[in-house]
Amino acid sequence: MESLSCLVLKPAAPTRLFAASASIKFLPSFGFPSSMDYQLSTSGASAKRCLKLTKASSSAVNAAPSTTTNVTDTTTTVSTKKVLVPIGFGTEEMEAVILVDVLRRAGAEVTLASVEPQLEIQASGGTRLVADTTISTCSNQVYDLVALPGGMPGSVRLRDCEILKKITSNHAGEKRLYGGISTAPAVTLLPWGLLRRKRTTCHPAFFDKLPTFWAVKSNLQVSGEITTSQGPGTSFMFALSLVEQLFGESVAKEIAELLFMHSADDKPRKEEFNKVDWALGRTPHVLLPVANGSEEIEVVTIVDILRRAKVDVVVASVEKSVKILASHGVEIVADKLIGDAMGSIYDLIILPGGVAGAAQLQKSRILKKLLKEQEAAGRICGAVCSSPAILHKHGLLKENKATAHPSTIRELSNVVDGPNVVIDGKLITSRGLATVSDFALAIVSKFFGHARARSVAEGLVFEYPRN
Repeated sequence: MESLSCLVLKPAAPTRLFAASASIKFLPSFGFPSSMDYQLSTSGASAKRCLKLTKASSSAVNAAPSTTTNVTDTTTTVSTKKVLVPIGFGTEEMEAVILVDVLRRAGAEVTLASVEPQLEIQASGGTRLVADTTISTCSNQVYDLVALPGGMPGSVRLRDCEILKKITSNHAGEKRLYGGISTAPAVTLLPWGLLRRKRTTCHPAFFDKLPTFWAVKSNLQVSGEITTSQGPGTSFMFALSLVEQLFGESVAKEIAELLFMHSADDKPRKEEFNKVDWALGRTPHVLLPVANGSEEIEVVTIVDILRRAKVDVVVASVEKSVKILASHGVEIVADKLIGDAMGSIYDLIILPGGVAGAAQLQKSRILKKLLKEQEAAGRICGAVCSSPAILHKHGLLKENKATAHPSTIRELSNVVDGPNVVIDGKLITSRGLATVSDFALAIVSKFFGHARARSVAEGLVFEYPRN
């Protein structure tokens, strides 16, 4: 039945994961030798994270199949790498989108393939994603990497797809790179027999399903050709490790810098001025407008985290269609058009970044009207990456302190340099990209308090600031 993608029973509703805390801190540099096993330790609450190197129990990775071609420009030579990222109903959207975005930034040719009969899938947090193709079209392809996102029941959907099982098993048998994050190692790769004699990790809620002797409680584990990681909060670390194994340390470092993943222990992750109580005593209603060119990492991360906290989030397209093509080629389906969203009152309106997306958002007359009404009513506004400039151009920043992407900061006044997130009264801004997890959790904290934010962070396997 390989003419179909994967014919399976209708799934249950997606399940969100909440688990014991496991801290992560992004490192300013990488250096992951493919011929060694290594892990990023989670031990020690305040200790710096370190690499632990041990001799590998398996052969060195064959990361480049014979079909790989070289793309040459006037300054450097980069190998084109082919990557398969499969998704299904209930896949964790942060893990899938961060994988695709980061790998494409590094220059990989990434195929987002649906294991369902249709291209459009609803992810575990309710975000609707459109795959590039169905898995049946990938059967005869040779990939440098097969990377499985987690999420429930997404990992079950991947596990039950015979076409994907065959692709991944043949791929692993040829000693090519493969990996899984969150629930994927325990729910998908383990039943396929692809964790044998491999040190692996997974989401803490599924850790007891791994073989005891080979299970490692770490945010990231590389064992020969397999890489595993713990959850949405470790997705950037997981993706960058794969980038380094495919393209080398210098490329991984460059991407990490572009994503704002370097840690600065002397600077706060969040800074607040003119403190105002945001608590509502009811479910907050949030609008997130999107456009062609919006940054998919920011859209998906903000929506995922806020919905985990039980915030009512509406994603509205300012385009003529609810389908938008994000900045790195991921197609996202909004909940409605902006015109259909304007009849409601929102406690918070958040503008995602992406240069082209921000330009489209700025052109929307309906969105401008909503933002003006939001400010006049004394309700909350938020913007990340390049979008604080939209608020500035609409005359809504005034004297508020803010931060933004470094390329946009020069357009603003009253910029606060240093923290990832700046809150000033009823305005919240962020530098964007990898800092949007801090941004979204800061919103959760303002609406519900630190306990709710910390609980959400634990489910993500993301380090929540102690102070």
